[in-house]
Parts: sequence; C-alpha cells; structure tokens
Amino acid sequence: MADITVIGGGIAGLSAAITAAERGAGVALLEAHEETGGRARSTDGPYRANLGPHVLYKDGPLWAWLDERGLLPACARPPFSGMRVRWEGELRRTPPLAAVPTVLRLRGRDAPVDRSFREWVADHSDEKTAAMLSAAAGVYTFHHDPGSLSAAFVWPRTVRTLLSPPPTVRYPIGGWSALVATMESRARELGVHVRTGARVTELPDGPVVVATELHEAARLLGDPSVTWTSGRTLCLDLGLRTRRGDPFIVFDLDEAGWVERFTAPDPTLAPDGEELFQAQMPMRPDEDADAAAARLERLLDASVEGWRDRVTWRRRQVMDGRSGALDLPGTTWRDRPAVDRGDGVFLAGDMVAAPGLLSEVAWASGVEAATLATAAVPAGVG
Repeated sequence: MADITVIGGGIAGLSAAITAAERGAGVALLEAHEETGGRARSTDGPYRANLGPHVLYKDGPLWAWLDERGLLPACARPPFSGMRVRWEGELRRTPPLAAVPTVLRLRGRDAPVDRSFREWVADHSDEKTAAMLSAAAGVYTFHHDPGSLSAAFVWPRTVRTLLSPPPTVRYPIGGWSALVATMESRARELGVHVRTGARVTELPDGPVVVATELHEAARLLGDPSVTWTSGRTLCLDLGLRTRRGDPFIVFDLDEAGWVERFTAPDPTLAPDGEELFQAQMPMRPDEDADAAAARLERLLDASVEGWRDRVTWRRRQVMDGRSGALDLPGTTWRDRPAVDRGDGVFLAGDMVAAPGLLSEVAWASGVEAATLATAAVPAGVG
C-alpha cells in the first residue's frame, strides 16, 4: 500500500515521485505506456529523435536539482557556428542589424503582463522589427503568432534562450531517454513502485498526483475547466546523408518555424555518415497538416541544400497542445490550472500553475505537487 499515488511517468511524474520518496513517503507511480518518460523520450533504433523536449538549460532550476542528485546525464554544448536566419524570404548568416537597437533598449525592461509582445515591441521600434522579434519566439512557443502572447511571457524567455551569452543550452547525449533513465533509476532506488502499462480510468484514494497531459487530467478530475492555451505545430524528423556545410540551426523570422541539426552537438543520434534534423512549423488556425508541411518543406528547401535527395529516414507528427503552456495578455503562470485541486488531489505537468521555461514547468509543478501531497498524508502513515 502506497501513501501517495503518482499517475503519469513523464518528467512531472518522475519529479513528483522522487520528491515524495525523498520526503519519506511510500510512492506508487502508474504509467499508461510500457515505459516511463511521456513526451520526454527518444525514438528507438539508429535515429534517436526526441518526441518532445530536446535541451536542458544550465542556468535553470531543473539543471540544479538534477545536478544536486547526481542525475544529470552527459550533455553536449551547442556549436558556435552554423546558425542561419530566414528573413523576408532570404537566408542570412546574421540577424537583421536593424533589430539590434531595439533589443538593447528592451534588454533591461520588465515587459507588461497585459499587453501583447508585438504591441510592446512596436512601441519601442516599428511594426517590422516587432514582427521579426515575435517570429523568433517560435523556437520555444511552437505557436503560429508568438507576438499575440503576453509580453511578460515572451520577453524573459527570449532573453534567456536567445540573448544571453554564453549559451546555457545543453543537449543530453543519446537524447532525452538518457535523462529519463537516470530519473527512473533514482525513483526505484528510493523505493518507488513503478508500474508501466497501467492506465488509470478513475482517481484512486488520495493523496494522488495527476501528472498526465492536461486533457487526460481534466477527464480524470471530471473538470472540463482544466485547460490552457498551448501550441499546435507540425514536426518533421529527418535522417539525411551528411553534406558539408549543413546549418546547425535555422531561425525562421518569416513564419516562426525552425530547423535544427541535432547531430551537430551529438553525433550519436544518427548512424555514421548521416545527420538527424528536426524541423517544425507552427500551424495556423484551421490549417491542416499537409498545408503546414508544405510551408515547412519550403523552409527546408531554402536552408538545407539537396535535402530531398539525401533522406534516409523520415517521421512526421502534429504536436497539438503538447508543447507547454502559453500565456495570453492579462495572464501569467499563476492563472493556469492550480496544482492543489482539493481533497488530496494535486496536478502536475507543463501546462499548470508553476514557473519556468518549457520542461522546467513540469519539474517545478511535480516538486510542488509532491510536497503538498506528502503534507496531506495522514499522521502515522509512511
């Protein structure tokens, strides 16, 4: 008999299970799939494409938490060359210099919660620069119109991910499954009972941490109000035969897409003589996958020479509501679905009320949910 049940074995669920076990609780972790990790996994076989997250941030709280516990996998730094930018239909090696004065003016400012990012930037520059900086945020928002989001959401993340040298991005060698493996191993060492292939159809007696995707959490809680804005994007993973001169990353300042060669920092992700790319294009409202794919392939045509004739492996997926929370003007992370649902039920995941960048939200909410859950364990139990 466990003191606490954790439903879902992704980053949020594993973080919650480890935290609760470290606090002395008996924990059962139930995962519907045959392996833990959720979206934080990589494909099997010679091409190790990530299903969701692909980087850690060395300046963030998740990195520090993993490091304190000896759970960090070996990581690679990004290369210092190979960046390209698509702007006004042309591929460039540097961002437009016209944006530099605006960036310098905004660098130390607190962006407002109640205004869109595009409007706020335009106040300090012009519509053209505002559109360009908005599109640059597509790399972490996975949204067709990042400029429509709250300035307080977009700007700090832009500064952290794109404007803070030296880069703090780190790539787990072997893909994110390497990180999941260290976290699952730690949970088992602490006595967590990990059960895979265990789909939950109704909530067990509490305390319970629901660390599933938000739509599944809403179903389990019987509460359709458990929802939040997220991105909708088409992802294309490609194995390509190596060609000298391929870019490392392409920022699409026209349509908020991007292209990244993951084998630039980590050659182990593809067979010798091949490269692993992932490209994504945010889908417009009412746009179907084929139309988004056509736009994405045009971006690849412009940035990766001869890619169509070099394909050795290909995988396409639509990520709908699976790329993290986005805050609209007038909202912050505190307005997202609350962690504490009452009656010993707690919510965790990358779409709930917790701070952080991308996967850091899942971690932070998992730690908070577990802390609250252990406090809710009846006296004398555990």
